[in-house]
Amino acid sequence: MSEVTKKYGVDVTRVDTGHYRATNADGASLEFGSGEGLLSPVELLLAAVAGCSAVDVDVVTSRRAEPELFDVHVDGTRVNEDGASRLSEVNVEFSLRFPETDAGRQAQSMIERLVRISHEKDCTVSRTVENPTTVTFRTKDA
Repeated sequence: MSEVTKKYGVDVTRVDTGHYRATNADGASLEFGSGEGLLSPVELLLAAVAGCSAVDVDVVTSRRAEPELFDVHVDGTRVNEDGASRLSEVNVEFSLRFPETDAGRQAQSMIERLVRISHEKDCTVSRTVENPTTVTFRTKDA
């Protein structure tokens, strides 16, 4: 049985044709859409998968040492199944490097384990993408 520990929400507002702003309860916002210079909704999903695990790994490793390199690349393949599209084969690749110090070597040695734990347990985003999740759409009179 699932236990509710935190509820998340964002509001999406149209800025212009194909241009939207997502805002959370704290007032942080991000613009996205289908126009040039904007991340698409699919790219936002990929960023969320990579970002979730990046935060998990960064929080622990940066307690030991500040990274010299911390990059995460994520990609996914869009497939069409009977006229409906989705992503398959989402791949996340971490490129991290820490200083050649005792603390840096300790942080470097933790990376594989932290990435695995993030994937298997801690990253809400990738776990949601990998597991069946109910998504309900409805309309509301304005």
